[in-house]
Amino acid sequence: MATDRYIEVDTPRTKDEEPDVLTVIGEALVDVLSGGISAPRSFVGGSPLNVAVGLAKLGHPTTFIGRWGKDEYGVMIQQSLAANDVRYICGPDDAPTSTARGILDPVGAASYTFDMHWDLPELPADTPALAEARAVHTGSLATLVEPGASKVRKLIEAARPHATISYDPNIRPSLITDHAAAVANVERFVALADVVRASDSDLEWLYPHRSVEDTAAAWLALGPAMVVATYGSGGPWGLVKAGTARTAAPVVDVADTVGAGDSFISAMISALESRGLLGSERRGHLHALDTGTLTEILDYAARAAAITVSRPGANPPTRQEIS
Repeated sequence: MATDRYIEVDTPRTKDEEPDVLTVIGEALVDVLSGGISAPRSFVGGSPLNVAVGLAKLGHPTTFIGRWGKDEYGVMIQQSLAANDVRYICGPDDAPTSTARGILDPVGAASYTFDMHWDLPELPADTPALAEARAVHTGSLATLVEPGASKVRKLIEAARPHATISYDPNIRPSLITDHAAAVANVERFVALADVVRASDSDLEWLYPHRSVEDTAAAWLALGPAMVVATYGSGGPWGLVKAGTARTAAPVVDVADTVGAGDSFISAMISALESRGLLGSERRGHLHALDTGTLTEILDYAARAAAITVSRPGANPPTRQEIS
């Protein structure tokens, strides 16, 4: 089992060691996907882990904060992080690795049942991967499943004074028993975030009595600089203070849609980094984003997602593949 990219929480960096500039907090799990007459296939996943891998494949030094078990699926996760050059904090513990068992429909979309184990140890706010990050991303089950969700929110609150915060709720209704509590929790994370991405189905589930566009406007009023809704093959739509933008989704042969949204937000964060818009000192510039730049960012992210859906599992593209 590869362990060379593990970071002890209290390990100081050497003088010449470059800090990782992007950090992702959230769940790691294994997707076990079935469809048709084929045997089930297992893929390393979890929305936040997919984002971390996506950022690393786009050339950004990235640290992942998450957990998995000391079992066969945990070995898969750790090997995947090592293979994609993603550093990690926390890692294996005595609980089982979380799994998501998915059934693919004829168009490649998956419906899941989860065996979820989510918690984190208490991490100090001066942990280098948090204190030195220009951007911190979180989302999905990690922000909704206790006891880990409350700890994630504390880490995001500690990082916000110096880092750009991005958030993707990536709702899994089968794990939610209290709709009102889920909405309130999502809105707390939206209020902490600078950049938010959500699928149209996420927004329709959270707010069934209003339009996606109205929800995006309400979320923008909570504090983010950018709110983006993705519509699958309908392409992404985004809202900033200057206005709205929409781009088309590239037409591809779909293998499955697993990890498409994760690749999308990885590419969004990468596009913001390439424009010098990450870090709290750039927050004002991010809030002043014009619709032309928003269109460019959406187009880049849509191309990344299209590559991902063209191949099985959550397999995000490299920078060279998108260009």
